[in-house]
Amino acid sequence: MKTLIALFLLSFSLQAADFKVDTKKSILKWTGKKVSGEHFGTISLSSGKVNIEGDDLKGGEFIIDMDTIKCDDLTNEKYNKKLVDHLKSADFFDVEKFSTAKLVIKNSSLGKGGHYDVMAELTINGITKPIDFKVELNKGKNTLLTSTLKVDRTLWGIKYKSKSVFKNLTDNFIYDDFTLEVKVVLSDND
Repeated sequence: MKTLIALFLLSFSLQAADFKVDTKKSILKWTGKKVSGEHFGTISLSSGKVNIEGDDLKGGEFIIDMDTIKCDDLTNEKYNKKLVDHLKSADFFDVEKFSTAKLVIKNSSLGKGGHYDVMAELTINGITKPIDFKVELNKGKNTLLTSTLKVDRTLWGIKYKSKSVFKNLTDNFIYDDFTLEVKVVLSDND
C-alpha cells in the first residue's frame, strides 16, 4: 500500500504544470546596432505562461506589449522620443497596427551544459517565423528563465536601412540582427 501511495505521489509531482509569468519582475532588454554605434532599451511582457514538467521545460507562450518599447541610452528627451517613435512606426514594428508580438515555445530538449535547446515561433508585425535559442532554467524560490535571442529583423519584414536589402547605403545602415536579453520570472502556479 505504501508503495502504491509513493508511486501515485511521484507520478503527480512529475505532471506538467503551467506557471504564470511575473510581468513586473521579468525583463526584456533589446540592443540594435549600426556602424556608428548602438541603441538599447527595454520592452515589457503583457502576459506569459511556461509549462514545466519536473525539471523539464515543455512549452510556453509570451505576449510582448510593443507599445512599451523604451530607449535607455539616449538622455536627450527629444532624441529619445524621436527614436522610440521611429521604432513604433511602420519602418520598424508598426505598433499602431501590431500592438503585440508573440513567442511560443514549440519544443525543447536538454542540451549539453544543462541548458535547453528551444525551438519556438516568433510573431512580429503579423509574420510568424521559427527561431531557435538556448534557455537556462533555474528553479528555486522564484523560477527563472534566461536567454539571449538573436533576431534577424529582415525575416519579419523590417527592412529599414538594411544593407542586405538596400545595396547603396554605404556606411549609413543598421545591422539586420538585434538581440533580446531575456530574464523571465515565474509566479507560483495556482
